[in-house]
Amino acid sequence: MRVIEAQVTITLADGTIRREQWRLLTSLLDPARHPARELVDLYHERWQAETTYFSIKATMLNGRVLRSRSLEGLDQEVYALLTTYQALIRAAGDAVATRPGLDMDRISFTVLLQSAADQVTTAHGILPATPGDLTGAIGRAILDALLPARRRSRLKARTRKNPTSKYGPNAGQRPATAQTYTFRADITFLEHGLSTRQHR
Repeated sequence: MRVIEAQVTITLADGTIRREQWRLLTSLLDPARHPARELVDLYHERWQAETTYFSIKATMLNGRVLRSRSLEGLDQEVYALLTTYQALIRAAGDAVATRPGLDMDRISFTVLLQSAADQVTTAHGILPATPGDLTGAIGRAILDALLPARRRSRLKARTRKNPTSKYGPNAGQRPATAQTYTFRADITFLEHGLSTRQHR
């Protein structure tokens, strides 16, 4: 186990500065292959799993609920959603592979899903024009509608969903609107163990 300690500073657009001490535990032990700063900078990408859940729940299901009234039926629906999601991501991955250096984060899942649905509906251009063409109609559609190369950094405003929320005591402690921010991490190399960290 490798422990990386970092002091993270976030400066909001309104001038507010927030500092937190992070301890990142990782099984990536080689500091030459996996520098501490790089791991801290990439740490936010752990939330991409949440993006997957959102894509399935909000985009693919479009607010609908699972219809099955049995455990076996629910299993079947969930596996169908996961299989479809994986097939879509594979199609996007094949398209991205045709453009070296293109980040998968630039693919719009909404465009990906709609272009795939159009292919199923129209059944046009399903077979590739040439045997080695991995892009296909779906790939061309998503490559023609890429998201911006660098998304703007922002801190999402947090709100309570209802007056009886258990998070009520935190009301007013977060920005009321989304703000841009700058991120800076100072890495500490520890030679004599960890310093104590203040409990919240």
